[in-house]
Amino acid sequence: MESFKKSTINSLINHMKAIILARVSTEEQKEAGNSLPAQITRIERYCEQQNFDVIETFSFDESAYKTKRDEFDKILDYLKENKEKIAVCFDKVDRLSRNVFDKRVSVLYEKAVNDEIELHFVSDGQVINSNMSAVAKFQFGMSLGLAKYYSDAISDNVKRAFEKMRAEGKWTGRVRIGYKNTTDENGNRDIILDEERADLVKRIFELYATGNHSIASILKEMNKLGLKSLNGNKLSKSNIDLILNDTFYYGMAYSKKYDYYYPHKYEKLISKELFFKCKEVRLDRARKPSKVDSNNFIFKGLLTCQNCGCSVTPEIKTKKSGKQYIYYSCTNSKGICQRDYIPENKLLEPIIAVLERFESITKDTQEYLLKELRKNNEAEVDFHKKQLKRINVEYQTIQSKISRLTDLLLDNSITKESYEEKLQELKHKQLKLGVEIDLYTKADKDYLITVSKVFSLATRVKTIFESSEIPEKRALLNYLIQNPVVKGKKLYFSIASPFNLVLELSDNPTWLPLLDAFRTLNWNKIQQDLEFSGILSLYPNLSLQNL
Repeated sequence: MESFKKSTINSLINHMKAIILARVSTEEQKEAGNSLPAQITRIERYCEQQNFDVIETFSFDESAYKTKRDEFDKILDYLKENKEKIAVCFDKVDRLSRNVFDKRVSVLYEKAVNDEIELHFVSDGQVINSNMSAVAKFQFGMSLGLAKYYSDAISDNVKRAFEKMRAEGKWTGRVRIGYKNTTDENGNRDIILDEERADLVKRIFELYATGNHSIASILKEMNKLGLKSLNGNKLSKSNIDLILNDTFYYGMAYSKKYDYYYPHKYEKLISKELFFKCKEVRLDRARKPSKVDSNNFIFKGLLTCQNCGCSVTPEIKTKKSGKQYIYYSCTNSKGICQRDYIPENKLLEPIIAVLERFESITKDTQEYLLKELRKNNEAEVDFHKKQLKRINVEYQTIQSKISRLTDLLLDNSITKESYEEKLQELKHKQLKLGVEIDLYTKADKDYLITVSKVFSLATRVKTIFESSEIPEKRALLNYLIQNPVVKGKKLYFSIASPFNLVLELSDNPTWLPLLDAFRTLNWNKIQQDLEFSGILSLYPNLSLQNL
């Protein structure tokens, strides 16, 4: 507070110029106490007390925790251009940043201690300047640390809330066509089948699964029958497409934020078998060239130009001999690239080289890795059992405490207020334990089945690739590689997980850190990705023997 008093005295003498910075993040906009007008009012009042001349006011909605902060960077540019010493006024330290590693904090701090600016945090009563004491510096560091702790705590609470929701099979997002939201007399919300729409949505899947109907013909039929969107509008082709690809209808909810599928508790509209039958129909149609575009290209829709970020597209060129060749080139839609034409077989060379690496994995290596992974899995299962035993004991102990607490209330040994407070505490502990029980119960103990499919696909991928039709080749590449870019006349890419680890393990099968990394992958997610990619539909016999 010493530097705070000194700054006040100095400001009365010097009439320092000041800028006001008010910030809210998206989730805080509804909080009246933290609103932009509320912050500005407090800072303006402070500046008046300090005798500051306010020359500029900045207010913006931007997270203080993300790496890219465009609006805040504009303010830093403003300070660079302004050579006069000014006071930079925030409401609180957490309006500056909730990330102690934010380089912007360092920039402002250095400017303050070098007497180029002063940092004022109105509600916190902190001033950062060249005269600040070691205690003041420590207090500022503590404030930043507390801001980060608060942000991390919020993040943890959100994750716990999601785990609780997932464990209970609940869905809080927008309801699907064919379902509707309900609220009972006690205010409990639920999702039930919409009797007016459910049968029509189911009919969409049934029609498409026959293979005799296109999305356009189904759309025509649904519009004829009066099926509307959630907004009450006529359906579009995209609506039908979204429905056919939505796993919610067969019982799997998808969280985009966590990139995670989990079984929901609501009534299933269709069977899993019907959903994947529709997937097969779509893949089968992808194998057949359309009448509009009879040309199929392996890398169509997969490549971007590293130089400008534009798409790299294919075309057929005919030589004087009459022979046709497939070439790829940057669309150069930004007008900054030289348009080089690259033969398709040239782009395939690094792909084939990687596929050959996969096929070179020996049978002995496969057997050794499966043996080690099986051993580790047995230990994991044993660990899960021990954890479940421990958690169940804790859960029952808390349940006994709740019973005793109820007895104390009935005997008038404790007040109702004390009872409610203690009960809430115990229920909260039970809830956390319940989430843990769910996590360990549903842990993928049979991940070796998925592992075997991954190894089988990896070691046969070159043969599969070469014997596949072009749409199937494209599907395989889309699953096996990621971030494919063209630079010059060369193709660069990385191998997608878990196949990158398969190659590393084949080179270093005895290296335990790699085995642990491979074992601890999210195998439920990998199995889901295998299913949704359509690979398992195309090649249903992907498995190794003698597991």
